[in-house]
Amino acid sequence: MENQLIHRMKVNGDMAVLDVNSGAVHLVDQIGYDVLGVFDGHNDEETVAALADTYSEAELREVIGELHELMEQGVLFSPEFDVPETFATEPVLKSLCLHVAHDCNLRCKYCFAGTGDFGGRRELMSAETGKKAIDFAIAGSRKRHNLEIDLFGGEPLVNFSVVKEIIQYARMREVEANKNIKLTLTTNGTLLNDEIIQFLNDNRVMVVLSLDGGKEMHDAMRPFPNQTGSYDAAVRGFKKIIKSRRGWNYYLRGTYTHFSTHFAEEVLKMAEVGKEISMEPVVGTTEPYTLTEEDLPVLFAEYDKLAAEYLKRRLGQGEPFDFFHFNVALDNGPCVAKRLAGCGAGHEYYAITPSGEIYPCHQFVGREKYLMGTLDTGIVRPDLVKKFRNTHVMTKPKCKECWARFFCSGGCHANADLVNGDITKPYEYGCKIQKKRLECAIVLQALLTEDSLEGAEDMRPDIDNFKFQTGKTEEKVK
Repeated sequence: MENQLIHRMKVNGDMAVLDVNSGAVHLVDQIGYDVLGVFDGHNDEETVAALADTYSEAELREVIGELHELMEQGVLFSPEFDVPETFATEPVLKSLCLHVAHDCNLRCKYCFAGTGDFGGRRELMSAETGKKAIDFAIAGSRKRHNLEIDLFGGEPLVNFSVVKEIIQYARMREVEANKNIKLTLTTNGTLLNDEIIQFLNDNRVMVVLSLDGGKEMHDAMRPFPNQTGSYDAAVRGFKKIIKSRRGWNYYLRGTYTHFSTHFAEEVLKMAEVGKEISMEPVVGTTEPYTLTEEDLPVLFAEYDKLAAEYLKRRLGQGEPFDFFHFNVALDNGPCVAKRLAGCGAGHEYYAITPSGEIYPCHQFVGREKYLMGTLDTGIVRPDLVKKFRNTHVMTKPKCKECWARFFCSGGCHANADLVNGDITKPYEYGCKIQKKRLECAIVLQALLTEDSLEGAEDMRPDIDNFKFQTGKTEEKVK
């Protein structure tokens, strides 16, 4: 059983070890990888004996000596730390998801939102409700300067006149309250036109653009109500808005299902439309699109394939692209509280329905036992707020033992509830996917950091804490 203080990983032949509690990452060669499969920080002799048939005693003792140096520096086998006091304080609202439309002009086959109505009736948010939500967010954010608000659906642009009023009101209140409000709009793109694009650009609205790969896959998964494909209409709008903002302040978001497990090729097709990309596993249990255990080996191989292509292009062999799940920070990542609690659903982040109901997040909408109040009543379930605030990686038994806990933050509460009926029990299928893409991300970022530092000796103090390659006569990084 591997030591819980470290995690070894291999991606396409490259090897690394993560020090779980410090977050330090070390690229290693084969002997270093093998030694760390036995060595626990205190068992030098046992390690030498266990690997004596594979390596010489001198090689093994040299490697073990280097590992002890890393331990002294606090970047290997570092101890656990206490939960920060921030979780004992009253929560401060950081973000809000406004369901401006419980309706959609597409009929995506795997949609967790019931093709837009979230299991209820089709309805649109009024401007009055949207403005109340903005005021609710500003009041709840207290002295916090930064605030995030996502305009969501269904398809929010079926309610563009209200979206426009909400955005204008948010920009006015932002100045009055001395806030910095980051606005995001999630859209399928089919309704984008010059007027809408100009308005979104003028008001600094980030856009999330739903695209499921190339034309064949997208049309199969995301048709109009008459079952004709939406790819051409979507991409026409996507290309126009991406060009209008010179390739910034957007990302393309795709979904893969049981019928699109070979998604790496679809990601590369998306890269022909835009360079900022995310591809997510399908949410929930929408048969027959639900992912299965048999799909996992295929998915893992696809992440390896995508990682290889990502690295190749990043190193100058082809047009590079960004993949959301490969972008992890190995130096100054999220604060400790963020690493422990993730998105903050139910205590720092809420979703508001068209009628003004408050839920822990957009995926909880329609699950009545999680209704937390309304914009008129405010939060009336402090017990739920407390439960969500106290459910994080240091309180979930399975998460406490997982090497990925400070990167994944315990996974999605909504998926945990959907599958297990309990937000304290992580959705294990999602965990398996998350850990695989984290391994790819960590190794990729370590390799790219190493490459960027080649020939920059004078600019990288303390870099030997980042990388070691044992058993070599010369170190690339000193």
